[in-house]
Amino acid sequence: MRAQDVDLRQLLLEAALEALDEGVHVVDAEGVTVFYNRKMADIEAMAREDVMGRRIDDVFSFPDAAGSTLLDAVRRGVRRDDVRQTYFNRRGQAITTVNRTFPVYADGRVVGAVEIARDVTSVEQLKSTAFGQAGVRYTFASIIAESRAMREVLEQARRAARTDSSVLIVGETGTGKELLAQGIHAASPRRDGPFVSQNLAALPDTLVEGILFGTARGAFTGAVDRPGLIEQANGGTLLLDELNAMPAPLQAKLLRVLQERVVRRVGDLKDRPVDVRILATMNEEPSRAIREGRLRADLFYRLSVVTLTVPPLRSRREDILPLVAHFIRRLNAAFRLRVEGCEPRLVDAFLAYDWPGNVRELEHVIEGAMNLMEDEAKIGFQHLPGHVRRRLEQALDDAQGGEHQAGRGAREDGVCESTSEARREAVPRERPSFRVLVRDYVRSVLQASLEETRGNVSEAARQLGMSRQNLQYWLREVGVDPARYRR
Repeated sequence: MRAQDVDLRQLLLEAALEALDEGVHVVDAEGVTVFYNRKMADIEAMAREDVMGRRIDDVFSFPDAAGSTLLDAVRRGVRRDDVRQTYFNRRGQAITTVNRTFPVYADGRVVGAVEIARDVTSVEQLKSTAFGQAGVRYTFASIIAESRAMREVLEQARRAARTDSSVLIVGETGTGKELLAQGIHAASPRRDGPFVSQNLAALPDTLVEGILFGTARGAFTGAVDRPGLIEQANGGTLLLDELNAMPAPLQAKLLRVLQERVVRRVGDLKDRPVDVRILATMNEEPSRAIREGRLRADLFYRLSVVTLTVPPLRSRREDILPLVAHFIRRLNAAFRLRVEGCEPRLVDAFLAYDWPGNVRELEHVIEGAMNLMEDEAKIGFQHLPGHVRRRLEQALDDAQGGEHQAGRGAREDGVCESTSEARREAVPRERPSFRVLVRDYVRSVLQASLEETRGNVSEAARQLGMSRQNLQYWLREVGVDPARYRR
């Protein structure tokens, strides 16, 4: 067959697929997108250039229990028909489709997979709104956890998701406690039920009781029969954010709901059975809240069947750069920018700073900086507000000063220093910074892994025990091109 005939057939085939009223997504054996029609881009609210040529799980997030049907077809060679799938695009929007997915074979091996999708997102959103679930946007797959401390918390949360026991999530403000709660609901048997969330600190004490427990007609002037949030969450999950802000008398009433599985509306005489799982969060140590009378001990013991402690960002610094990369990708799409990363000195400052506002503070710093960018490729100190710049520069100066003092102390001790070494130290010389040494080491490890896997990024990530997305970040950061190792 002549080359021009092949090109014509390819052109006609792509035109036919573009005309379909169903989404078509085709990936190769590595899960990299090779065809993505206009309808699929509309369904997933994505620009085609942001999906083409990229691995599917670098662009979309999938709940752990399901995963990508396309990648499943590539890995296991399984055909699936009429499978409902909910996942999230890079801006965190929930997408729900019904898919037909099948592998493509050549010479007896899988060389790719095709997915034909029908959009049912609007139907799912209508159902979610009716059940009060509109706020559920995150799964465990949405949470960036490269550090051992955060991975342990996620593993505990995954295990706790299987049951109906109450869960208390403790952590500083901005650590992502509500994301973890949503992940528990999304991975639980209650995932198709409502998810209702309420920040108790945002409500006046006089309104908390009626909003949580509901009201009966005549209970007070203007009162009507209205179910509270506990009843609205029936069959699903209720998240009580900042539990320690709940008035003490209502804590006793909540304890009765937990123990007897019934709720009594304000001004009512009858109990109503409820089937609801309670999750609660606190931004301080429970022992302190109990000691100071802001949390009943008996409620704490009833709620803390499972207690998850989310570490602050300063205790999991391995997550800082992956989080920065994630925020930049998301905001690039939202702001229509092409920011590639941060200047090296700013990266050093990010790693040195203690982030008292945790992940939320980091996100706001990145968003604020990108609001002031136009065509620059890297975020620098010049894009930060003055007060933020001063805090980060001070943290960097303190860290570098500490390294200098440590080095000076080691020289003065002289324990492991030979005479010739001491003589050389007397002559000032330029030393590579700690960050340069780390980059060189990371580069050598990645190069060795890619050499061994012949440039297969997915296999290299598996061997290194990290996500493919995080490996790609580091490959860009240290300037290693996987294509050089493919053979």
